[in-house]
Amino acid sequence: YFGKVGMRNFHLIKHGKVIPAVNVDRLWSLVSEQTRQYYKEHTEKAPVIDVLKAGFMKVTGKGTLPEQPVIVKARYFTKEAEVKIKEAGGVCVLCA
Repeated sequence: YFGKVGMRNFHLIKHGKVIPAVNVDRLWSLVSEQTRQYYKEHTEKAPVIDVLKAGFMKVTGKGTLPEQPVIVKARYFTKEAEVKIKEAGGVCVLCA
């Protein structure tokens, strides 16, 4: 006999705490190669990489970025990712 075990959680959302993440070294794979070449030549502007549109929420700090400024939009950034993006001359923009 097992009876009642544990506590109940009313309205349990099983995927409520899942945060899909992308590494810094994969950021440029979210835009096309033509876009990257264009902004390599036109350095007065920086491309906007919207991580949310690609299905990710968090940017983590693994890997390296090319020395090319970029504007990254995401919900969450790790400290390492923020440092690496800013060292490359880019900007981190938080989106709700």
